[in-house]
Amino acid sequence: MTLHAPLQGLRVVDLTRLLPGPVATLRLAELGADVLKIEEPGAGDYARSIMQSTADKAAGQPSTFYKIVNRGKRETRLDLKSETGLTVLRALVSEADVLVESFRPGVMERLGLGYETLAALNPKLVYCAITGYGYDSAFSQRPGHDLNYLAYAGALDQIRTRDGTPAIPNIQIADLLGGALTAVTQILAALWQVARGGSGAFLDVSMAHAVYAHNIVGRTALADSIKEGRSHLGAPPAASGLLNGGVPCYNIYRTADGRWLAVGALELKFWERLCKALNRDDWASRHWSLGQAIDGPDATALKREMADLFAEHPLDDWVSLLEPLDCCVSPVLTTEEAANHVLFQLDRE
Repeated sequence: MTLHAPLQGLRVVDLTRLLPGPVATLRLAELGADVLKIEEPGAGDYARSIMQSTADKAAGQPSTFYKIVNRGKRETRLDLKSETGLTVLRALVSEADVLVESFRPGVMERLGLGYETLAALNPKLVYCAITGYGYDSAFSQRPGHDLNYLAYAGALDQIRTRDGTPAIPNIQIADLLGGALTAVTQILAALWQVARGGSGAFLDVSMAHAVYAHNIVGRTALADSIKEGRSHLGAPPAASGLLNGGVPCYNIYRTADGRWLAVGALELKFWERLCKALNRDDWASRHWSLGQAIDGPDATALKREMADLFAEHPLDDWVSLLEPLDCCVSPVLTTEEAANHVLFQLDRE
């Protein structure tokens, strides 16, 4: 992911489990940090058994999921309910730059490892707590997972099928965007503060709050509806908004072989290029930026016309024609196809 190691020498103590925290410390490790992952004795991180293949079970190995999100880290086991384990952890923290944990608020304090205690040992420590709902919110003690955070943040309401049913995304948006990425951003900012002579910091990363902050399109629609005195009942219905299928130039079309083509010609220049390539110059003026009503009769009619055209040829034919033309058209790849695509070759080396 990176050709250099700007965080080389940075020492990170990782007490996290499952996905958000481990991905946050993975990103730090990829940037050169020395990450020590600490697991409890016995089963350890639950991720070891999540999505574990039959082959891994038979071999007594952790799941591929666990190995992907914890690669590049050192590992050890500590019983934080024992005095020996606590003593060892305090010694590690006294020499560390960053500690990342993902327990429910209050757990570390009950163990005698809260921020105030650890900061007394190491005033420069950047302590990052990744939680579902934040340390001080009304829901601080409630359990949750990615789907719950998306639901509370109004983000799941933005992801709907054509019949209006909220869809379950198979990429963990709250865990990765709200948890891992937000944590890395705040950790790097806090380290900059320390590097300039400042003290360490306690970082309260709430996945629900971070996703809410990133729900830009939904919040834009809400703000505009309030300004215009309209009621706002949630996301625009599927296929009715600019970015969720309400325009022909930003949509997904089925090809003759049952595959899918993503058309992202949102700007007029890309749309005009696409129309020319399709030998349909007459479509070029039928664009939202030229007055075509989003989800209006003409947009609906043109989506049908485009669907009929793309259904005439298989995906590979369309990719061969359109991918080189700088018109924002791409194939909808499977995970396997993406892993073997030239775009991601460096990621496999």
